[in-house]
Amino acid sequence: MFLHTHPYGPFIPEGATKLIVGTLPPPRFSTGELREGDVDFCYGSRDGQLWIILNRIFNLDLKFETTPEAVNQRKNFLINNRIGICDIVESAERLKIDATDLGMQNVVLRDLIYYLRQHPTVHTLLFTGGNSKNGPEYFFRKHLKENDLKLELLSNEVPRVHQFMLDKRVIKTVSLTAPSGSANRAVGSIELYRELKNKNPDFNTIDFRVMQYRKFF
Repeated sequence: MFLHTHPYGPFIPEGATKLIVGTLPPPRFSTGELREGDVDFCYGSRDGQLWIILNRIFNLDLKFETTPEAVNQRKNFLINNRIGICDIVESAERLKIDATDLGMQNVVLRDLIYYLRQHPTVHTLLFTGGNSKNGPEYFFRKHLKENDLKLELLSNEVPRVHQFMLDKRVIKTVSLTAPSGSANRAVGSIELYRELKNKNPDFNTIDFRVMQYRKFF
């Protein structure tokens, strides 16, 4: 059994208004066996798409390499745009050492309610995935239930939007299409994506995510 522990603590700049919420980076980030092209920071996998998407939305000219400069570029972007990252999983056990959410067992969650109370300017949570088993929204619903709170549906269109009340404060959640190659099949099944693809054969799954994410970032 492999104990997969999150290698990065929450990164929440002072005055943050939005939090990106995922689960765990690939196990190699916890064991320190990064690959060429990985960035030693949240969502730094060379196979991930979050920073590719944000790079396009904000014209960041990011470096995709295992260097301190690449890390600092991402941190500076988050600070300047008042965006934090606080993944919801602290650790999980795995029978197979891979990055799948479904492979996580005996999951230990972070106390996001605590962090939200410590950062009262946060008004939006951006989930990097939906309510499928072991996804960030799935775990957050469990976390809310433990705190006698629940989500209220605002929009059932992808990406689904909910809200909840915390100490008389309204916080919105957005379940973005996961920024991973494994979610491309799900993107392909979205009617809007198919319509746009039919109009422009060059339109791809990253283009679709850029369009989706831009509205909420």
